[in-house]
Amino acid sequence: MSVHNEVMVYVRTRPTTRFAQELIECLPDKQTVNIRQKKISRKGVLNNQVSSWSFRLNGVLHNVSQEDVYEQVADSVVLGALEGYNGTIMCFGQTGAGKTFTMTGATENYKQRGIIPRAIQKVFCEIGNRVEHTFSVHLSFLEIYNETLMDLLAVVKGGQAKQCETLTVVEEPEGGVSVKGLSLHSVHKEEEALNLLFEGEMNKIIGEHALNKNSSRSHCIFTLYIEARSRTLSNATFVTSKLNLVDLAGSERLSKTGSEGQVQKEALYINKSLSFLEQAILALADRRREHVPFRQSKLTHALKDSLGGNCNTVLVANIFAEESQINETLSTLRFAARMKCVCTEPTINKRIDPALQAQSLQKEIELLKQELSFQNTLANRTDITYEDVSEAQKAVIKSEVQRYLAGTLDEIPIASIRKIQAVFAQFKKAFRARRRSLFLLMWKVPKMMLRRDASMNAFCDHLFQQQGCSNTRVYPRNRGTSMYRCSQSWDFMMMIAIQQICHIFRWHANIAVYGTINCSVLSNCVPPCQELPVLILHLLSFVLCRPLASSPPSKQEAFELYKSEKGSEINSILKENKSVLKERLEQQKKLTAIINFFKRDIDRMSTELQLCKKQRQGQGQLISPDGEPVLDEAEVKLLLHLREAKDQYRKNYEELLSTKAEVQYCRHLVDQCRVRLFTEFESWYNESFLLPDEVLSILKDGGPIRPGLVPVDKALDLVEDEQEESEPTRILADSATSFYNAYNRTIQR
Repeated sequence: MSVHNEVMVYVRTRPTTRFAQELIECLPDKQTVNIRQKKISRKGVLNNQVSSWSFRLNGVLHNVSQEDVYEQVADSVVLGALEGYNGTIMCFGQTGAGKTFTMTGATENYKQRGIIPRAIQKVFCEIGNRVEHTFSVHLSFLEIYNETLMDLLAVVKGGQAKQCETLTVVEEPEGGVSVKGLSLHSVHKEEEALNLLFEGEMNKIIGEHALNKNSSRSHCIFTLYIEARSRTLSNATFVTSKLNLVDLAGSERLSKTGSEGQVQKEALYINKSLSFLEQAILALADRRREHVPFRQSKLTHALKDSLGGNCNTVLVANIFAEESQINETLSTLRFAARMKCVCTEPTINKRIDPALQAQSLQKEIELLKQELSFQNTLANRTDITYEDVSEAQKAVIKSEVQRYLAGTLDEIPIASIRKIQAVFAQFKKAFRARRRSLFLLMWKVPKMMLRRDASMNAFCDHLFQQQGCSNTRVYPRNRGTSMYRCSQSWDFMMMIAIQQICHIFRWHANIAVYGTINCSVLSNCVPPCQELPVLILHLLSFVLCRPLASSPPSKQEAFELYKSEKGSEINSILKENKSVLKERLEQQKKLTAIINFFKRDIDRMSTELQLCKKQRQGQGQLISPDGEPVLDEAEVKLLLHLREAKDQYRKNYEELLSTKAEVQYCRHLVDQCRVRLFTEFESWYNESFLLPDEVLSILKDGGPIRPGLVPVDKALDLVEDEQEESEPTRILADSATSFYNAYNRTIQR
């Protein structure tokens, strides 16, 4: 089937004995219609209005049968629907032009049946011929009456259709629209579909006026939903399509139809919806337009995917080719020409059956497993499995990881991706366990050192004897020198411990303890120490056991500190926004004062003009030769001043509206900045100074950790260790760096 990129437009003339041959000309190419309109000549009046038009369409259906109309207009669209393309055929025109006859035809005459019965017959005929596919067909019949959606195929009781629920047009996730609550009826043969069609036609609302005794008072959309699956292919892909057959209500001129009462109200709704349809067509034809007003009416919303979507769309413009209806004919042809400019992108609607796809994927997985098993057998890899790791296998992997970390295993054998994932999971658990034990040791060392005062004092005495230092405590006074005089225990022991660590790891750099300490002085007199764990314990004890403040600062003090440091950026933005807001408020105040001044001036001059007018009328009105009243000089000046004051008032009022909008926007920015500043401060304060209740026991006066030293997320991981005495005091050698960094941060505070 040929896929068109633009809407196909045909014009069909209603047969009449009073065909306006002088005004309407159908050219022999059967694609062009020329319209001429008589000029109304008035004496002394120049008339330059256009009086002739030429419309080139895809086809002109003049004096053709119903069968020819179907073959030219609908046959290709119906065949495309069976292939998976969406299709839409709609009839547009004035009331009485033959739209319903074109779509439905005469139900009492088989030869005069319209597009819908012939399309149903074609669908089921093709389904019977295409034995390699299985088809399922559903249909619905929607009526839009006075902007209300109605189901023409709802349950019939008492001769009237009973609406079960309110119908609404909804957007589908994959694109397009559907009507929520509209009943879908499964049909298996042509007769069932025709029965539902005739039942819906009986439920349609019709009326009578001067131009049509059986005028449709609503828009009707008959839809066929087709689903095709292949019998020969076992894949999960199938195609779906939707064929919309639309019978639009006719546009009416109340001056010609003479409608009154309910019929007049219906005509207003019809003309309004058709006007919105034309606006949507104009927007679709203009490629520069980004927005198409589909939601203006229920009709345009329901036809959204038919007008500009992936659909083969055909329009039949029905005209009443008589001289009295020439204006309506011209309007219909103009609409058809605009519709011809709309482009669509028809595509096949392919769907995937989830159940069949799951079965196909399961078969593919089994085949791949068999292929892997075959390859492993060829490579003599018989111990490889591709199932989930069992608990026994997890225990073996955990043992291998522990041996690898301890250095007793050179490499971990890897046989599958699942084992790689399990090994990484065990590495993560081991890392978290080591980190937790490190934090536990940081909390326990002060308590352990209190129990080992004797050994610590003996170690300090040994260091003092080597250096020949006295037991008098001398505090450093000048922190700018390269070497400090140290006292008996803490300061001196700290430098000795760091120096021994530097010797062991061959760190040849100046280490900052209280500023800058030249460790080369100590390297000449202190031999390397072999008791690394004891030195690190002393170093950790020194870092943790120094007296620190335990009470957090007040929120006011902390807030000032936060604004000057971490929150300085957002604080400066807040100040800047406040400054801009203050300027706009001052400008608003000035403009308000100016407007009030001009308002009082306008009221005063208006009062004076009224007094002048009364005086002039009391003294007698002077009339100019042209018949206009004569004003004195004072009244003319007042009028000029009043006009100038009104101009100034209007100008300043517009500026005031703009300033108010700016003030509102600035206030919104200030509020946003203030909320962000307070929120981030609360988060920073809680993380820096507040800890949970289970941690507060170690934050007493003289405790080892000041609030804010350990972040909240780290402190929550600390758990009491019941085996503190049995826990070995060994620390990994690379942890000395972390201890030294902690010491530096303590000194900087």
